[in-house]
Amino acid sequence: MNKSVKTILIIVGVGLLAYGIYTMIIPETQLSIGDLDIVTQQDNTNAYITIGLGLVALLISFFGGKKV
Repeated sequence: MNKSVKTILIIVGVGLLAYGIYTMIIPETQLSIGDLDIVTQQDNTNAYITIGLGLVALLISFFGGKKV
């Protein structure tokens, strides 16, 4: 595998992992207007998908060019 492709995959993988972890950790959204409280539940499905894609990109970059 070309060295520049490996570098791009590593950068994309680390970025996706960081973004997925960030979206998982941020608290749920809460809006208070007087006596009315609006709470939005946090859905981590997209965070899990993003983390998975980041791991796949990293694994491809590390093991993609090696011959068996």
